[in-house]
Amino acid sequence: MAVGIAALSLILLMLAAYRGMSVILMAPLLAMLAVFLTDPSAVPAAFSGLFMEKVASFLKLYFPVFLLGALFGKLIEISGFSRSIVTAVIGFVGAERAIPAIMLVTALLTYGGVSVFVAVFAVYPFAAEMFRRAGIPKRLVPATIGLGAITFTMDAMPGTPQIQNIIPTSFFGTTTWAAPVLGLIGSACIMGMGLAYLGWRRRVLMAAGEGYGAPETLVNEPEPVADEERTPAIIAILPLLVVGFGNLALTVLIPRIWTEEEVSLSMAGLAEPVSVKVAQMAALWAVEGALLLGIATILLFAFRTVAKRFADGSKAAVGGALLAGMNTAVEYGFGAVIAALPGFLIVKEALKSVPNPLINEAITVTSLAGITGSASGGLSIALAAMADQFIAAGDAAGIPREVLHRVASMASGGMDSLPHNGAIITLLAVTGLTHRQAYKDIFALTIIKTLTVFIVIAVYYLTGLV
Repeated sequence: MAVGIAALSLILLMLAAYRGMSVILMAPLLAMLAVFLTDPSAVPAAFSGLFMEKVASFLKLYFPVFLLGALFGKLIEISGFSRSIVTAVIGFVGAERAIPAIMLVTALLTYGGVSVFVAVFAVYPFAAEMFRRAGIPKRLVPATIGLGAITFTMDAMPGTPQIQNIIPTSFFGTTTWAAPVLGLIGSACIMGMGLAYLGWRRRVLMAAGEGYGAPETLVNEPEPVADEERTPAIIAILPLLVVGFGNLALTVLIPRIWTEEEVSLSMAGLAEPVSVKVAQMAALWAVEGALLLGIATILLFAFRTVAKRFADGSKAAVGGALLAGMNTAVEYGFGAVIAALPGFLIVKEALKSVPNPLINEAITVTSLAGITGSASGGLSIALAAMADQFIAAGDAAGIPREVLHRVASMASGGMDSLPHNGAIITLLAVTGLTHRQAYKDIFALTIIKTLTVFIVIAVYYLTGLV
């Protein structure tokens, strides 16, 4: 019965997300339903003392990253830099190589700090035009964009400023550059297998006589990309480089600048000093500082262009950051409530029967990400409930916490991309395709991504590489 209550809440949350209901509304309602079915008198304390406390703690840590990331992505868009980058990469790779070109430019944008939602809108017009010219079936566009945006650049590439790579830092005391060798190996596997799969699908579909698509059946077709004066590519790509190298530099410099364990703030108006643990915040400060440097770089080179649309653009960025941040925060609070239920404790004990710490972690994280349809949400739920268990098992087995970080991060981006995932729904809506038309190929990438986590685990055990 206890396990059933926890499972019921998780399943109902998955169904609610699949039907397009607001997670911000449904997560607290379903969390409190689970508490009510367990102990009705505990609902007020569970809501105010546990759920809302966890929501607030998540936003306190991560909302600046959501906000700065959304603003950076919006400025890349309205400055015209994203269009310049796309055009330059396509010109470099070659228009005849449509699939690797679109994958590469999307990966470049997302690894540079642009959110997947912004990247989809920026890349889709070019992807549609290239696929149409090459006669490649349009149904492969979402999977091609997805390969660049929601696989290796989201959580495998060391240093990526996406939230799925940042969340583990506060649990494991690591940085976004954790386990760089394993991250690069995992990225190479995903990229290689993903391109091989999409190339095979292209050949099969075209051999069967399927082209881009009949004009009367196409939906949300973009206008042809016009030739216009654009920012030189070297300037357009500079903010992405600044974010990447800035993140690396600040990751190294911050612990050297603040050598003590805590930084304290003492002011006349404070009853007592406010202290912040450097180890917990260093990775977040590094990403936030890098995004600020990236924003400053855009303003330096495109101030006049950005100024014309900054008011509306910044409002859209703030709205997007609030929505994304709150969605993940309430899932974190939901996870904390579920983790406190007797039924989850039974599941937690059952998972201990998986003897290998890394496989245990991977299965737990990717399962919860799949259930919630959110990499960041599933990762938050898993680490909020079981990070201490993962650390204890890892320490006992002599596994570096960097490896725990990389496995957890990569596992979150595996089964999360089930049909109810918000990014998948957005990707299909933007490209004008349905799940029936295009999801099969996205799911193939989901399988590749999930398998790669276990390949990385095997590489670690066979070689000891970190």
